[in-house]
Amino acid sequence: MNLNTRYLGLELKHPIVASASPLSADIDGIDSLLDAGAAAVVMASVFEEQVAADSGVLEEHLEALRQASKQDDVPIIASLNGETPSGWVEFAKRLEDAGASAIELDIYRVPADPNEPGQALEQSCVAILRAVKAAVQLPVAVKLSPYFSSPGNMAKQLVAAGADGLILFNRFYEGDIDLASMRVKPDFQLSTPYDIRLPLMWISLLSGKLDTSLAATSGVWTYKEVVKYLMVGADAVMTTSALLKEGPDHLETLVSGLRQWMENSGFDSVGDFKGRFAAAHLSDPSAFMRVHYADILTYGHKDEW
Repeated sequence: MNLNTRYLGLELKHPIVASASPLSADIDGIDSLLDAGAAAVVMASVFEEQVAADSGVLEEHLEALRQASKQDDVPIIASLNGETPSGWVEFAKRLEDAGASAIELDIYRVPADPNEPGQALEQSCVAILRAVKAAVQLPVAVKLSPYFSSPGNMAKQLVAAGADGLILFNRFYEGDIDLASMRVKPDFQLSTPYDIRLPLMWISLLSGKLDTSLAATSGVWTYKEVVKYLMVGADAVMTTSALLKEGPDHLETLVSGLRQWMENSGFDSVGDFKGRFAAAHLSDPSAFMRVHYADILTYGHKDEW
């Protein structure tokens, strides 16, 4: 049975990738993910603000990357979250020199200024990508936010600017208010399988229409989410929350579940069913989605009434 897939031009032994998390912050964590069978590992993000506060942070990260990239044939993808144009470019170069197989741009920017038009935000993201692509020879992917006026057009702009891949979607972690201390506090919540719905829809809409790799992230806890993402056209499926809770060995559970499902369903390779539910097969995806929306609101909850 062939579970192989291709992502960012990299050959993967199966589609399941360990995405950026505290588990991939150091060499011991990366080793545990590799031992558990990850097809690729995305290292924890390098944040420019952290490097500015402590230059040793970057050196430790680069050393872990050097060690990880030498000891296995599994791709190690570097994740980068910059703040300034020079930071994005300089860190990308150093990650390339340290042995990264590819670079993932984790562009996290909240347009808090109501005077900033949406187009300016879009163009700043495109400019970051172009600058990094001009500086490195590695494949570069963008972890895309869903909060654009037209996510599909934003994806198209990024591909035109050279994105070798898109990851859908970046999760935003909003704060909460602690009423006892009267302070804003972080509120980290693990994903749930329900969180696949938005990226599932957009990967389906983009698959077959953009000349780039598509990776899915958010809500991957069982083989079922892996299969669904592949069926709408994802080339790779990333997981974080399940590994944080269940541990790296959960990767083996996901892979064996995918293999068993394929065997039971009569598929010999991932390519036999990948993209089967991509919207490219529909004559009018927008009309289909509107009808689907109306059906949900009209009939979708009858069994629960």
